[in-house]
Amino acid sequence: MTLSTAIESNAQGNATPGTDHFIVTVRCTDGIGVIATVAKALADCNANVTESATYSDPSTGQFFMRSEFEIPADPHAKRVVDAALEFCRVRRDMTIEVVPSSRKSRVLVMVSKTDHCLNDLLYRHRTGELDMDIVAVVSNHADLKPLVEWHGIPFVHLPMTKDTKAAQEAALLDLIGKEAVDLVVLARYMQVLSPEICAALPGRIINIHHSFLPGFKGAKPYHQAHKRGVKIVGATAHYVTSDLDEGPIIDQEVERVDHTYTPERLTSIGRGIESRVLARAVSYHIQRRVFLNDGRTVVLK
Repeated sequence: MTLSTAIESNAQGNATPGTDHFIVTVRCTDGIGVIATVAKALADCNANVTESATYSDPSTGQFFMRSEFEIPADPHAKRVVDAALEFCRVRRDMTIEVVPSSRKSRVLVMVSKTDHCLNDLLYRHRTGELDMDIVAVVSNHADLKPLVEWHGIPFVHLPMTKDTKAAQEAALLDLIGKEAVDLVVLARYMQVLSPEICAALPGRIINIHHSFLPGFKGAKPYHQAHKRGVKIVGATAHYVTSDLDEGPIIDQEVERVDHTYTPERLTSIGRGIESRVLARAVSYHIQRRVFLNDGRTVVLK
């Protein structure tokens, strides 16, 4: 699925007049009749399935499902659906989540000084391509405050030093709690999050890395790539864990280059790739298309 397709699919989540529209995600041990069990439960509450994707992983024995459906409008629609699916939860030991398609994810963006990924997210948010609520942008520098405030989004400055990091991360967690944040996006945030932050938000922090992992680490990665004569450059979006840059990968992209490319041109190409990959990963997450699966991800498109 391309980013434009994912965005179009997200925009189509609006319910047909006279109906309520929902997204259901299912995870359970794979077996005969799993899909039929869920389908019957949805049929029992007069649901019309408008989109569905499944995956059975032979290596883990897990089954994953994501469906969008609509049912006749009813103030108790969510309760009706939950009751219909309760049998599935009990009979097949399924992990099931049902959310209204209209519910927007509450997103906190974190950034340092580099602005291309932030710029891209803010633009897509402003135009409605990424249908989410950005509750705030947090930065360890004040450089991007004017940009963020121009978009009408609160800017929170939390400068980080060795002596202040613990206190500032406590303030960050407090902000996440107060704002009921669903997802944290590191849009080139150049600080390593503590294990405590990672443990508090499993599967809820997305980072963009400047290479097709594993790759060059440290300062000036594109200069390192130039010196090594790389033939592709790329970017990786992944969930953050306490193992630096080792979290489950959501999306990646590469582009071919050659010996004529300068470090500056590689950097320019890299910025575009990073922005696209991060936007896709965020889009997949807020549409509830991503499932964690034994250190990897399943992305149902």
